[in-house]
Amino acid sequence: MTTNNLNSVPETTDVLIVGYGPVGAALAALLGRYGVQTLVIDKASDVLMMPRAIALDNEALRILQMIGLPEDAFEKIAIPEVKMHCPYVGQFARVNTSGKIDGHPKLVTFYQPDLEHALRRQVNKFANVTSISEIELLDFTQSDDEVIARLQSKTGEIFTIKSRYLIGADGASSKIRTLIGQDFQGQTYAEDWLIIDANKRKNKAIDHIEFICNPQRPTPHMPAPGGRERWEFMLQSGETREEMEHPDKIAELLAPWIETKELSIERHAVYRFHARCCDDFQQGRVFLVGDAAHITPPFVGQGLVAGLRDVANLGWKLAWVTHGYASPKILDSYDQERRPHAKKMIELAKKMGHLVMPSNALLAISVHGVMKSIRLIPPIKNFFEELKIKPTNRFQHGLFGKRSLISKLPRGGQLSQGLVASKGHTCLSDDLLDSGFTLIGIGFDPLTVLNPTSQEEWKKIGGQFAHFDHQAEHVKNSNSETAVYVDDFIPQIRQNWVVITRPDRVIMFDGAPRDMIKMINQCIQMLIR
Repeated sequence: MTTNNLNSVPETTDVLIVGYGPVGAALAALLGRYGVQTLVIDKASDVLMMPRAIALDNEALRILQMIGLPEDAFEKIAIPEVKMHCPYVGQFARVNTSGKIDGHPKLVTFYQPDLEHALRRQVNKFANVTSISEIELLDFTQSDDEVIARLQSKTGEIFTIKSRYLIGADGASSKIRTLIGQDFQGQTYAEDWLIIDANKRKNKAIDHIEFICNPQRPTPHMPAPGGRERWEFMLQSGETREEMEHPDKIAELLAPWIETKELSIERHAVYRFHARCCDDFQQGRVFLVGDAAHITPPFVGQGLVAGLRDVANLGWKLAWVTHGYASPKILDSYDQERRPHAKKMIELAKKMGHLVMPSNALLAISVHGVMKSIRLIPPIKNFFEELKIKPTNRFQHGLFGKRSLISKLPRGGQLSQGLVASKGHTCLSDDLLDSGFTLIGIGFDPLTVLNPTSQEEWKKIGGQFAHFDHQAEHVKNSNSETAVYVDDFIPQIRQNWVVITRPDRVIMFDGAPRDMIKMINQCIQMLIR
């Protein structure tokens, strides 16, 4: 429910989210789906109708699928490739972003207001979620049992609300981050860039992303939905915001591509890109997500993606604790699982930034020349072009079983997803798994061999069952609503096997059917410890 009626501010809630941008909205929608009483607030009156974040990868799209957004919820452009050009050596690198991973395009561009509106429409479907605009957090205190927050409306009214958990989704200048003493420490990787977004470019914009890696003026350039196109120009030493945003300067910068009189410029603004990460994403009952926890330079398109990964990881843990399925101790695994990967993505973005922004011609010729040369070596070319340089989102430590020699699947990593046919309709496999813990029998139906007591114990922690099969004819003749043919997306399993996945599709355990009860008990113990 969205409202500006201040009489709707509840006295208590399970989760209070401060910040209703895309990350806060995504978390609110996910908690709505999990049935958690949630209040999300924002000091702005509505969605900011400006393009900002522009890229999402297959992982982000899978999380949006998990949240419940249909494929056509907002417009996207699938990007087939990313090219890198040097004025001295020509095209020196390319990334193949065509095709799909886990049922989603590897890379898309989008218009942020469209995504935010889609997420808010999803939030509005849930009676257990209330969103209120034009109200902000003043301060809070927390105890072992609750967080007490003071809120203030734009008219000056003060409200006090008690929540079990408080989430800072309030962006790069997060007040909550400051209040819990997690302000970013140390030096930052800071660069000023002029971003120019134009519209009315339908059938005129480029169809891929290009990086013009010129030491005099590095320039990323890309298309976006709705006939939009974006250029980003790095500021040189001594250049000011006022100078760069002047129409004559904008015309000069865009001259190699087009005359500005042929453009409809939607936005032009100078932004400072940072690379920062908190030392801890949690303090007691308070958690940070998105830019409040980490800021990623845009060179690998992972800023918003990282925030959505936070949401997928934290959302179900909050839900399982508030519903009494799990101990609050599981919340400690949020920082343990998310922060190492967030830091790796920041480091990758910094490295890509150095590649895009050589400081002089000699460095550009040497670095870009070497990059062009090593593309002649097939394994190295494949490593870069097929995105294998991107850190895998597989946890080293956290809420999953220890890796063992008998394991056939990446515990701590996500279960692969594929397009499946079940009971006469086609869908992505995640859509069959609902939103809970899932015990999947691959090659057999677990309900036919698991005793009633173990079934009930599993259901008590929000568990469900699924049946995947290797044989298409078995699927066709199965009575199970979740029988799917999996050889096309889980090919490493050629025998009867058990997989336990968390609500975020992370593999918690896998093993032989004879160990099914043992795995159930281990999973339950991890949750209630």
